[in-house]
Amino acid sequence: MKIYTKTGDDATTMLWGGGRVEKHHIRIDAYGTVDELNSALGIVHDSANMPEVAAELQQIQSRLFSLGAILATNPDKKNVQTPAFDAAYIEDLEKSIDRMETVLPPLKNFILPSGHLASSHCHLARCICRRAERKCSWLNAHQTLDPLLIPYLNRLSDYLFVLARYISHCQNGEEIIWKSN
Repeated sequence: MKIYTKTGDDATTMLWGGGRVEKHHIRIDAYGTVDELNSALGIVHDSANMPEVAAELQQIQSRLFSLGAILATNPDKKNVQTPAFDAAYIEDLEKSIDRMETVLPPLKNFILPSGHLASSHCHLARCICRRAERKCSWLNAHQTLDPLLIPYLNRLSDYLFVLARYISHCQNGEEIIWKSN
C-alpha cells in the first residue's frame, strides 16, 4: 500500500466510516490539532529523560490517538465503532496532578514558560492542547461530541502546566517569575 492515494488532491478528506469533507472543515481542524498535540507530547517524552513521566506520556498519547479517532469519525454513520473514552482518563490526570503538586512549591506568581528544555516543550504542548479544546468546543456547538472529550482536554492542559513545573523542578531548572512592566 502506498502512502499517497491522491484522493485528497481536491482539498477533501475522508472521514472514518465514510463521507468526505473539505480539509478546512472544523472536524478536520480539531483532530489535526489533537494530532499536533500528540506530536508535541512526543517531544516532551523524548526530551524529559524521566522514565516515570515517559510511561505516563505514552498512555496520554495513546488516549489522544483514541480521541482523534473519535473526532475523525463521521457522526452520521451510527454503525461505526469508535474507541471507548472513559471518565477514568480524567481522574488519572487529576491523580497525576495531585501527585506532582506534592513536591512542587506553591505557585504564588505567574511564571514564564521556561525552566528546562522539556518544560518549555511542555508549555508549548499546553498551548496546543488549549487550541484543541477551543476547536472541539466550536465543533461541539455544531455537532454534539462525546461529553468526555472537552473535559479531558481541559484537564490535560492543567496536567501539562503542572508537568512543566514538575520537570523543571526535578531537573533543577529555574522558574522565572513574570514581572509586569
